[in-house]
Amino acid sequence: MHNTRKINEDLFYIGVSDRKIALFENVYPVCEGMSYNSYLLDDEKTVLFDTVDKACSGQFFDNLNKVLNSRPLDYIVINHLEPDHSALIKDVIDKYPNIKIVCNQKAKQMLFQFFEFENDIENNFQIVKEGDTLTIGKHVLTFVMAPMVHWPETMVTYDSYNKTLFSADAFGAFGAINGNLFDCEVDFICKIDEYRRYYSNIVGKYGTQVNMLLNKAKNLDIKMICPLHGLVIKENISYLMEKYNLWANYLPEDDSVVIAYASVYGGTQNAVEILANKLAQKGVKNIKIYDVSHTHSSYIISEVFRCSKVVLASTTYNNSIFVKMEHLIKDIVSHNIQNRKFGIIENGTWACCSGELIKEMLKNLKNVEFLDEKISIKSALKKIQENDIDEMVKCLM
Repeated sequence: MHNTRKINEDLFYIGVSDRKIALFENVYPVCEGMSYNSYLLDDEKTVLFDTVDKACSGQFFDNLNKVLNSRPLDYIVINHLEPDHSALIKDVIDKYPNIKIVCNQKAKQMLFQFFEFENDIENNFQIVKEGDTLTIGKHVLTFVMAPMVHWPETMVTYDSYNKTLFSADAFGAFGAINGNLFDCEVDFICKIDEYRRYYSNIVGKYGTQVNMLLNKAKNLDIKMICPLHGLVIKENISYLMEKYNLWANYLPEDDSVVIAYASVYGGTQNAVEILANKLAQKGVKNIKIYDVSHTHSSYIISEVFRCSKVVLASTTYNNSIFVKMEHLIKDIVSHNIQNRKFGIIENGTWACCSGELIKEMLKNLKNVEFLDEKISIKSALKKIQENDIDEMVKCLM
């Protein structure tokens, strides 16, 4: 049974949602599932924009067959070759052997890394580069290269008739589609955390490349964004673009504090709870506290993108940083975090050294500031150290 949605007079949503998946890319928790978006444009020629994950092949082909209604499929546009979007390309080509494959040269190269084709498909390719166009009737498609957002072959496609941007992995989010396909059908502002978590973890390392795409997008009259994950965006384009501008430039959304801690017997946790309480009493809003042993780092990375200040508190473990905290710090570094102020709290019953090791790991980040003094706890915070907490509060204000 098909499950499609008409977006406008000749554009159809034929994507699927996977509610069984637990970890996207076998890394990121997706408790609300994941959508894999594919679109079919029905003009004088028919055009398929990307496919879906192999786990959802049955539903996808039911959707495709329904919309085509026995018409041939003339083109497939490959915006992004990651397997959650390209897994069914070979099946599509096998079913429609005369189809034209529209992609850039890098995507063509990568296609043969993923698939072995029984027949020679060399003549099926229509290789495009920056600014090339394809006319399929009243619709004119323009191809815009977006390398490293977030794979090197990525491009986006602009339909000047519908003023629609098919944006690949840009402007996407975690989560399945719950019937409501458009941003105007939901409380979109409440969903921004999952847009940020998706951006910061999937694309966040590549701020320079995202900025290049944003600059290109400024020259396009965009009335609708059709991403490969998440909702179709119509009403919140400016809002989401503003968020992307902050994220791509590693600028915080809020003047707030995220505190991540590693605690074995509760001493470090007690210190951060007191710190957060004092910050709140000074007027700091939207503080977040995370136990790195219980919270997946993707959620903490998202909050690091949101907040202007970050406090990392870790017990010393095996003469090093607690392993879960070390993993988070590696994530912070690998995602190229910039323009933040860091506070450090260390704990240790003997040979307390986690603070200096944390600072050493973070030292090469750009435009970051460290509070002059870390707080050093020996097993448990003492009354005399309340002044140290107060001083950190002042420095975080």
